Amino acid sequence: MSGLEPIDWLCKVFDVTRSCYYARRLRRRTPDVERLRLRSRVGELFSQSRSAAGSRSILSLMHEDGEQIGRFKVRSLIRELDLVSKQPGSHAYKRATVERLDIPNTLYRGFDMPAPNQVRCGDITYIWVQGKWHYLAVILDLCTHRIVGWALSEKPDAELMIKALDMAYEQRGRPSGLLFHSDQGIARRLFRQPVVAIPHAPEHEPSKKLLGFAPMERVFRSLKTEWIPTMGYRNAQEAQRDISHFLMPRYNWIRPHQFNDGVAPARAEEKLDVVSGIS
Repeated sequence: MSGLEPIDWLCKVFDVTRSCYYARRLRRRTPDVERLRLRSRVGELFSQSRSAAGSRSILSLMHEDGEQIGRFKVRSLIRELDLVSKQPGSHAYKRATVERLDIPNTLYRGFDMPAPNQVRCGDITYIWVQGKWHYLAVILDLCTHRIVGWALSEKPDAELMIKALDMAYEQRGRPSGLLFHSDQGIARRLFRQPVVAIPHAPEHEPSKKLLGFAPMERVFRSLKTEWIPTMGYRNAQEAQRDISHFLMPRYNWIRPHQFNDGVAPARAEEKLDVVSGIS
């Protein structure tokens, strides 16, 4: 191969034409501005989710922005950025060992509601704050799984759930005729005391089996695996502020929800065209 220029020699070795070599080199010198923009947006959405969003969630968020992009390209951009979602594995829902057969379960896992303000569910979970457990109560509207009320306290007592119910009642136009679904622990703690202690008490029924209480489990699972810091919060004020940001704007308005075909609960509710006067 004597007499060949180095470029000609390399092209012959790798069986490519000289024109292909120069075209490839030109492409490397000219950045793909559109791809860089999309990659930056993917990184931004991933960061905003605290490393929780996967390709499906990022795709839904980009479609909300009006981007014309497919999941294959989103996956490719995620790989280029070397991003790894911290989504947990599948969750095994436990069944209650004792059932309250004296209390009817009229809902019995019928979670598909045609309109808001018909059926709500609520539960309490624990959050590590300032070196000890605090307790978080959340109220969910089962129509689009929108969070409508919540409260944080040092005690998992009836007052905690009442505060969350109060918030839901005031923020949703003070509706009447609601059915409230909770687990048996909430039933014993809250609704077996005098009803006069519970303002605007909705009709209540307990979930006989925790398997039928999956919507609340999913909310708490998302909160704990996607959002709450591994070491918990330094104080109650920080916890209130950070949890509020996840539950109300992010979970309700931003985070894609599989139950609503990838649409955030509050946005899915807006599309129903059956809600009036609800913010």
